Amino acid sequence: MFSSRKNPSQRDSFSYRAGKATTAKKQRSFKDPNRTSRIIAHTQQPSSSPQSHHQQSPSSSTPASPNLNSAILTISVGPTQRLFAAHEDVLCKSPYFAQACRAQFFETGNKRIELPDEEPEVFSAVLEFLYKGDYTPRLAYDKRKASWYLEGLDGNNSNGESTVYHNGVGGAVLKDTVIYCTAHRLALPALQRLALKKQGLQSGVQCSTILSSARFAYAHTPASDSKLRAHYLALIIRSRATFKRSGTMQMEMERGGSAVWFDLFVAMVNHLDDVTGGK
Repeated sequence: MFSSRKNPSQRDSFSYRAGKATTAKKQRSFKDPNRTSRIIAHTQQPSSSPQSHHQQSPSSSTPASPNLNSAILTISVGPTQRLFAAHEDVLCKSPYFAQACRAQFFETGNKRIELPDEEPEVFSAVLEFLYKGDYTPRLAYDKRKASWYLEGLDGNNSNGESTVYHNGVGGAVLKDTVIYCTAHRLALPALQRLALKKQGLQSGVQCSTILSSARFAYAHTPASDSKLRAHYLALIIRSRATFKRSGTMQMEMERGGSAVWFDLFVAMVNHLDDVTGGK
């Protein structure tokens, strides 16, 4: 589905340059001390990789070039059964998919994985991450401002919300929240970190979207999750002046049915204690 990263050309390798030099000049003994010293000096030069000049992405590392010679699997996603195709070795980076592939090891026909509860747009992002180490919009680093931003969103401005319609909710949820929860189910912690980082760059999100996404996050993460849940609690507290005037906030609280409201109460009490304790 996606192209793999190509290996550097042979011309750029040290062995190629060394071999070319020996044909252009008179061949010397490998015991020549002058030549040996030059080789040692060359190999000890520090790396000039661009990554050494700025911070690395929140994802732990970019996945290695996948084996594109492995078997092709078909994945059926969502209630509409939208079909995706991917290499088995790429999918098996996820323990969830690795187990699913092992369960079909003895099947002679085309292997097929069913994901009826996932959203196609979200799974497309997951697949893009497995192949490329990121998903659209890509995360980029501005050296001049020393800050992260999302490519393609008003230049270097990350205003605007990225939502998906989730059939299980019957409404819009922040895309990065759904990706975070999906990554949790697929045992992809690097994708969780990336999705959380991207969500933190979003701004100008409507109150109703924040509340529905917070409810979704609480319903699809374990009680031990201290990252995405804490992100929503902090977001609501920082924007309390807006939320206390929100009719949606009142309706959601009266509706109840989620642990987010008790956690929000505890977080606000702790915030008040910090404020009064500092006086």
